[in-house]
Amino acid sequence: MSGRVAFYTLGCKVNQYDMVAMQEVFRRAGYEVVGHDESPDVFVVNTCAVTARSEQKARQAIRRFRRENPAALIALGGCYAQVAPEAAAALPEVDLVFGIGERGQLVELVQGLRRRDAHPVCLVGDVEDLQRFDEAWIADWNERARAVLKVQEGCRQFCAYCIVPFARGPQRSRPLAEAVAEAQRLVRAGYREIVVAGVHLGAYEGGLVALLRALAGIEGLWRIRLSSLEPMDIEPELFALLGSGDRFCPHLHLPLQSGSDDVLRRMRRPYDTAYFARLVETARRHIPDLAITTDVLVGFPGESEEDFRATYDFSRQIGFSRLHVFTYSRRPGTAAAAMPGQLPNSVKKERSKLLMKLGEELAEDFHRRYLGRVLSVLVEERQGGYVTGYSPNYIRVRAKADRDINTLVPVRITHVTSAGAAGELAE
Repeated sequence: MSGRVAFYTLGCKVNQYDMVAMQEVFRRAGYEVVGHDESPDVFVVNTCAVTARSEQKARQAIRRFRRENPAALIALGGCYAQVAPEAAAALPEVDLVFGIGERGQLVELVQGLRRRDAHPVCLVGDVEDLQRFDEAWIADWNERARAVLKVQEGCRQFCAYCIVPFARGPQRSRPLAEAVAEAQRLVRAGYREIVVAGVHLGAYEGGLVALLRALAGIEGLWRIRLSSLEPMDIEPELFALLGSGDRFCPHLHLPLQSGSDDVLRRMRRPYDTAYFARLVETARRHIPDLAITTDVLVGFPGESEEDFRATYDFSRQIGFSRLHVFTYSRRPGTAAAAMPGQLPNSVKKERSKLLMKLGEELAEDFHRRYLGRVLSVLVEERQGGYVTGYSPNYIRVRAKADRDINTLVPVRITHVTSAGAAGELAE
């Protein structure tokens, strides 16, 4: 049995990778991967559980799809399905709920449901039983210039606000040889930038530095970029390696979460602001033109006005190139859900608004440093005589040019905003 399958994914780069891996499995089973509006027979929703907003988006997508495709089979998986299987199975539009460990059986489950027309099915195992990295072989991505290489899964940090350890389970890593083999295959398929990703990437078994050195030896791979790295996981030699050659993108995403040491302690984050500041100083000393982006969680239980001001001031002091601001939402099963001092939504929204405005100011300040300079841009989009792509340090750049996707273009920056930069072709 074959057919047409569409996907909808929320969340991080790891979730994006999981979606593409599932697409590959469906293709091998004879399915055509199509868009949501192309009358698919199967709709797979790959969910996120980090915020309540992520769950709401998934439910909205499911309801919309069911209205548009009343006869299609809807399968819901990902982190929300893993941590709240009963709630997911109770959604009237859903035919199949599958867990993190059941992704390998997804096509078989879908085929069985389509043959028997028996609904619904909920198959979510204990994530703690997962001890090995799920083997996945991806040969093609939806983007032609950049691909994600997932090398690590699971987290044991158990930060007070975070549901991820309960959704993803124990830490497990992809063998180095397998990771390099997939990267080689992606390069042969034409991808020139690879984003190395993991739930807890710095905990990669065997060492992240060793993996990056191996990837740097792949001929035809122009850029290696890292996804999020926890501050406490960074190996001392990592910064020296990242500053040692053009293949490594000068961009680090280091989640701060709070600029208040008291809040960091209650969050169960194993560092303080002094450690974070020293880490950033060391990184900038080794890596020229380094962009540092971060996550900040606003409105954690008990966060005082002084705590918030400390976060605001520390973010300005560090000079992040981009702030990803998250508003705290109560996650059942986490330590923070039972903490006193839960803040009203009005306070959280106001603080988020202030921090997002600061983030725009910091981003524009960072982009302004490159006015008049030439940046190498890997073209990811072309439309109406213009190309768009990213610089090595993750500035989104637009320029008038007739160049193909997946080529490097030198652009002299002439205009900047908080969202990115624009320029003209440079010789």
